[in-house]
Amino acid sequence: MAENKKSRAPRGAARPARPPQPGLAARRAALALLQAVRRDGRLLAELTEAPEGPLHGLAPPDRARAQRLAAQALRHAQRIDKALGPYLEKAPPARIRLVLHLAVVELCEDRAAAHGVVNGWVTLVRNHPKTGHMAGLVNAVLRRASEELVPGWDALPPSRLPDWLRKPFRKAYGGEAVAAMEAVFARQPPLDLTPKDGDADALAAAVGGEALATGSVRLAAPGQVSALPGYGAGDWWVQDAAAAVPARVLAPAKGARVLDLCAAPGGKTLQMAAAGAEVTALDISAARMARLSENLARTGLAAEAVVADAMEWQPEAPFDGILLDAPCTATGTIRRHPDLPFAKTGAETAPLAALQAALLDRALGWLAPGGTLVFCTCSLLPEEGEAQVAAALARHPGLAADPLDPAAFGLPAQAAAVHGLRLRPDFIAAEGGIDGFYIARLRPAAL
Repeated sequence: MAENKKSRAPRGAARPARPPQPGLAARRAALALLQAVRRDGRLLAELTEAPEGPLHGLAPPDRARAQRLAAQALRHAQRIDKALGPYLEKAPPARIRLVLHLAVVELCEDRAAAHGVVNGWVTLVRNHPKTGHMAGLVNAVLRRASEELVPGWDALPPSRLPDWLRKPFRKAYGGEAVAAMEAVFARQPPLDLTPKDGDADALAAAVGGEALATGSVRLAAPGQVSALPGYGAGDWWVQDAAAAVPARVLAPAKGARVLDLCAAPGGKTLQMAAAGAEVTALDISAARMARLSENLARTGLAAEAVVADAMEWQPEAPFDGILLDAPCTATGTIRRHPDLPFAKTGAETAPLAALQAALLDRALGWLAPGGTLVFCTCSLLPEEGEAQVAAALARHPGLAADPLDPAAFGLPAQAAAVHGLRLRPDFIAAEGGIDGFYIARLRPAAL
């Protein structure tokens, strides 16, 4: 009888390579994104758009997964640290800490199978020359966390904002409002769409979303955006419900000559073009303006796209209306950009406020007689909103701010503010909140 022996490769022969473990590429990229934000103060948007950045070469599903994991780890950073405290005798090295953060997101937010999560992250740690010796620690912590942490995760309080944001927010809005905003920031934001024809009810029915009172359509779980009905036909574009309000405040008439100043990524340009206005869209970023041009082509709308520095550019003729969405700290967009509290420090506020004032003064000089200018910022800091407009009114005799009724734009009564509208993330919180904005409509003195 023949002996049954297992076949063995000859001594010295190379062993066949093991197939890569599923999910490793996305996890490795998520860790690189998280390190660049937490260690280097980089913004996720700049990292994800970089040609040779952490997402370079990844398949679309892995790109999406890496971005989502990094964003969720940032959104829940303080909450995760508190949850992991009982499992760590001392603070681990920075890279290991971030590994644990990403793993907790998979376990507690995604409710992914513990076996795959633990094995995946332990493999990455073991294969890195500087962290291989800590694979045992990561394995032990994650196995305990998968058994003990997941059940109580939802009961943990949301992460708090850093002091450079929390202190001015508390001063402006009070502690209760700040806590409500933090609760909104802890949630994955929904996707908002702006209908080209303005019919939110019809678009909501087509895509399975909810028509908001503001005129936007909201989807809680959109999936792949380009696969939604009407995408290819250009029936809508992605735009936060709050970001869609300023163009509705300007409300240009058909045929009016309007300027969208600091226009990219272009949602407001599309809104005004869809209303029949003759739009000039100006922005300093060629890359961002390229995306605006792509959206114009997809939606079949027309606008003149100009790449230039607004502080140097000069129009050929005055405008009937100008929408100035001025560069700002973007602190109103934390629900969509949880990297902002980590990548910024507050030192940016004063220079940006000075630029806002300069742009506002310059834009006022480009208005035709009887024209209007809408000034807005996606910031929650009053010096980039209420204080900015108050200072402009003091600098320009005869300049007036129109009273704005929140109800006219589908907003709650508490959005009423001095000289305009103040939108906060905790407004319509039950539906997912909105970005923070300040919006004012200004009219120069009649000549």
